[in-house]
Amino acid sequence: MASLKELKDRIGSVKSTQKITKAKQMVAAAKLRRAQAAAEAARPYAERLNAVMASLAGKVTGDSAPKLLAGTGSDRRHLLVVVNTDKGLCGGLNSNIVKETKAKAEALIAEGNTVEFYLVGKKGLAPIRREYEDEIAKHFDTSAVRNPGFEEAAAVATELLEMFDAGKFDVAHLIYPVFKSALAQDPTVQQLIPVPTPEEADSSGAAVEYEPDEEEILEELLPRYVKTQVFGALLEIAASEQGASMTAMDNATRNAGELIDKLTIQYNRSRQAAITTELIEIIAGAEAL
Repeated sequence: MASLKELKDRIGSVKSTQKITKAKQMVAAAKLRRAQAAAEAARPYAERLNAVMASLAGKVTGDSAPKLLAGTGSDRRHLLVVVNTDKGLCGGLNSNIVKETKAKAEALIAEGNTVEFYLVGKKGLAPIRREYEDEIAKHFDTSAVRNPGFEEAAAVATELLEMFDAGKFDVAHLIYPVFKSALAQDPTVQQLIPVPTPEEADSSGAAVEYEPDEEEILEELLPRYVKTQVFGALLEIAASEQGASMTAMDNATRNAGELIDKLTIQYNRSRQAAITTELIEIIAGAEAL
């Protein structure tokens, strides 16, 4: 059984930990509002861009379609672009993303495809490297940037486009969490390259004339679409990180409180037992006299 001093020291240690988790919870809650607003504000732009692409893609077919839309003609080499956080203490967020990534990789490999990984953020690097060390094509480090934004998204997108032009992969998939609430951040997988033709593509032959023509507009619009999707993923991971961190720290604070209560009861019982033992010894000594 632990001594009274050991119990007292442990109670003090848990109380210090509780103060830290409570402070981190408050910091995450303060950052969450801004991160959530940024993620939600970017979604209408991405939706509108999809609508414009749908209108254009419906009018471009055959050999006139840009490579980013038509693809390489093969779908055997896949690149998984995985967006993780750079910091921990955010519950199961990163492990869920890694789990979704491995499931996608296993499904593609089972179909006879080759898979490589392009990792954004530090926390997904180690668990993926343990099983797919030779398949990691690139790691984009965002730890030096406090809040990764459009500049980092553009750098990632530019590198992906260069790899695609160089023929290093046929299909790229973007894996990231979609922020829904502080309790729910769902990992999602979407095709990034070649740019998928929206299902609602307008092929009705509406009387719309483009200047310049559709092919030239798409040549400019498709790379911007890729950058927008990567930027949206960075915003979603930022909001998801703060939401998951706030929830995890709230749980840790409550667990610390419960542990303090248990240790306090144990301390009081041990102290009472020690006092009782001393009283018995005093009474026994007095009776012996």
